[in-house]
Amino acid sequence: MPTFAQAFRYWMKLGFISFGGPAGQIAIMHKELVEKRRWISDSHFLHALNFCMLLPGPEAQQLATYLGWRLHGAKGGIAAGALFVLPSVFILFGLSWLYMAGGHLPWLAAIFHGLLAAVIAVVAEAVVRIGKKALKTPALWCLTTASFTAIYFFHVSFVLIILVAALLGYFGPRRQFPAGKAHGDAKLTDAIELPPAPQATWTRTLLVSTICLTLWWLPVFAIAAWLGWGSTQAQQGLFFSKAALVTFGGAYAVLPYVAQQAVETHGWLSHPQMMSGLALAETTPGPLIMVLQFVGFVGGWQHPGVLSPLAGATLGAAITTWVTFLPCFLFVFLGAPHIEKLGQQPKLSAALTAITAAVVGVILNLGVKFTQDALWSKSGPLDLPVAVFAIAAFIAIQRFKIGLMPVIGVCAALGLAKHLLLD
Repeated sequence: MPTFAQAFRYWMKLGFISFGGPAGQIAIMHKELVEKRRWISDSHFLHALNFCMLLPGPEAQQLATYLGWRLHGAKGGIAAGALFVLPSVFILFGLSWLYMAGGHLPWLAAIFHGLLAAVIAVVAEAVVRIGKKALKTPALWCLTTASFTAIYFFHVSFVLIILVAALLGYFGPRRQFPAGKAHGDAKLTDAIELPPAPQATWTRTLLVSTICLTLWWLPVFAIAAWLGWGSTQAQQGLFFSKAALVTFGGAYAVLPYVAQQAVETHGWLSHPQMMSGLALAETTPGPLIMVLQFVGFVGGWQHPGVLSPLAGATLGAAITTWVTFLPCFLFVFLGAPHIEKLGQQPKLSAALTAITAAVVGVILNLGVKFTQDALWSKSGPLDLPVAVFAIAAFIAIQRFKIGLMPVIGVCAALGLAKHLLLD
């Protein structure tokens, strides 16, 4: 059994090396915790992963939270979940400040403009990659088409699309909505023997719910009492609390919802700024959902109210990050005692399959809108260089399997080169 200090050092290390999105982060944890250190058995790891994929929020961060809890109780879960995101919080905060404070510098603006091409390619690749895995039956193809049509042409709420997809998958025929397979076959390992997990009791459930809900909402009400419910930061606390409940399917799934509300409804930032935030989030460790912190920062900077731009941005980023990740601890701590008994839940898994199919459609909507805003300004012609860079970046990722970081670096360099040579 590892000591808490040993586990703490590992969780801290993981926070700095967790690149590669959820697939890469989960693979890192599996290799280290199951195969190398043998702190967790393979079957236990997979049961936990299947459970976390049914929860709203970033599954890799929730998986780390559960594994930390299973090893050392509540303090282990808090350490693992918090350290998974803390490095990216500070790194992205610095990048966000550089983006906003240095926006008047032409060379820096050119670098961020070049990043738009990388984001177009990344979103397009996500549609292809997720679509290949998810769309296995005619009903799933129809669901993807319907979700894209509903959100792009009729502006149907993302939340409603997800709810309808979940109901179709849960009650629909199994042949058209097949339950997802487990993430690999369980293998026997010489994992250490863990003590029995705490039992789920009404007392424990009430205690966990009270503590987490209080911590979740107290800062939101404090900001509202200070700045008023109409302030940008209070509205961000409310909006991202709601978003935390519907972030099924990963960051790309929730981005259309955030873009629809934060850009079009609240006007906190523009679509190109949203795309730049996605590019910055891709360059930092931790979950990609950290892009929401950038949204909070930019919204607070551009709409600070009585605060200075930096103070407004700092508070916006802080409350956005807080209400995005605090619910993850509530969901995991409430469900953790049930994970080892979870086993297979075909109907829940089928609902997740349908949600994933709908998510492909909303990601496609995201890509189309982002591409339109990036390539055609309100009063200008097609931005041909960015279009060419985006096509080249997509081919590099999809055809030649070049890593995301080199692609982002090259696109940034091309944006700077275009500014120096052509502008």
